[in-house]
Amino acid sequence: MTKNDGYLTDLFLEGLEKKAEQALPEEVVKEAKLSFIDYIACAYLGQKILKDKNEKTLAFLGNDSGNAILIGTGKKVSSHTAAFLNGINAHVAELDDGHRYGMMHGGAPVISVLLAVSGDKKVSGDKFIKGMVMGYEAAIRLAAAIQPGHKLKGCHATGTCGTVGAAMAVAYMLDFTKEEKKAALSAALTDAAGLLEMIDNTSTLKPYNIGRAAVAGLDAALAGISGFSGPYDAMGGKRGFLQLYAGEKVNYEYLLEGFGDKYVIQMIYRKPYAACRHCHAAIEAAMVCAKESGIDISDIKDIDIKTYGLAVGGHDHKEISGTSSAKMSTPYSVAAAIVSGQAGFQQFEEPYLSDERIATLMDKVRVEEDPELSKLVPDKRGAIAVISGQDKEHTVRVDYPKGEPENPVTEKEMHDKFISLLGAAGISEEKAEEMLEKVWKTDSEFDELLKALAE
Repeated sequence: MTKNDGYLTDLFLEGLEKKAEQALPEEVVKEAKLSFIDYIACAYLGQKILKDKNEKTLAFLGNDSGNAILIGTGKKVSSHTAAFLNGINAHVAELDDGHRYGMMHGGAPVISVLLAVSGDKKVSGDKFIKGMVMGYEAAIRLAAAIQPGHKLKGCHATGTCGTVGAAMAVAYMLDFTKEEKKAALSAALTDAAGLLEMIDNTSTLKPYNIGRAAVAGLDAALAGISGFSGPYDAMGGKRGFLQLYAGEKVNYEYLLEGFGDKYVIQMIYRKPYAACRHCHAAIEAAMVCAKESGIDISDIKDIDIKTYGLAVGGHDHKEISGTSSAKMSTPYSVAAAIVSGQAGFQQFEEPYLSDERIATLMDKVRVEEDPELSKLVPDKRGAIAVISGQDKEHTVRVDYPKGEPENPVTEKEMHDKFISLLGAAGISEEKAEEMLEKVWKTDSEFDELLKALAE
């Protein structure tokens, strides 16, 4: 199947249908459950982080009643409010899953909209998982096809392609017809938005792009089910999505065929560090380098980080204006990780943000592009850390930071992450363990999980 075989919108949907027609393999269902576990943990923590902002939103909306779960509050709200706030909450801690080829996060927009719709539509756990898998498939196929040009244009793929993924997730969970899917996809493509400018300076609006993607995906699905029809080719038309949002090159194989026999959800990364994923290889290389070198922190003269070009611009700043700014900064992330030995969500909040040891070490960090590492993207997104002391230096290279499929987070590590993040959100270990058991039974006891999430 090539771009010359018809309208790209139709061909894209045909490619998705080939996947959707197959019974989901057991290993794919397992990956979906792991993604759900990751999402729930991030959403609980996000609600804790943004509690004041979320309460202001709900107060402004007034009597926003509905059947959709707002995770971590014990409240049920309208589907739009749930999609929006859960989407924001699931991303704000910068611990949600992603995909290195697509340079985007799939879970926050896709799972948020599915949970929002599940409040009003009685769906089975099997259908929910199918919606998840196909939502990831749609969003990340599209993102991978237009990266890195999409990012270089200043577009935030989790906002743009996440909208498409959210719409398709609903369409597949609820078994839309072919015509309804095309209309929903067309609506999502015209709704797609997200500026990377939102990560700069003192902005805290990066998670807004994700919440908006979930809501826009819901609206696009409503357009599809309501009987609207789109143009022949909203994706590939002369004024379509690719014309506006793709760079000079589109990878039509990723767009139309995906990644061969693998499902996209089998290729995602899961994050152990609470910084932008572009910082992770540097964080890991620096932590290992500092430990192996034996150089005392006070004796470090320089920390040189060499990495791929896309991880430099927007991530090499040393003026830290708050948590969001710190999470985007490789110098801060590296310094905090070396000083504390960790890069969890706590390291991007006070008292670490004001820690003089971190500030002093951060000034010694230099970040620059290594053209050879840039050539390896997206197959590898690595970094080299060189730490120099008074009389010696040490070098460590990381090609696949922890969490990539080639260096995966284990089930035990995911368990510990879940318990830890829920604990930080005020949930007891006993209750967290009970909820985790229910997530593993999503396909058979979905209603019980929804009840637990609503508490």
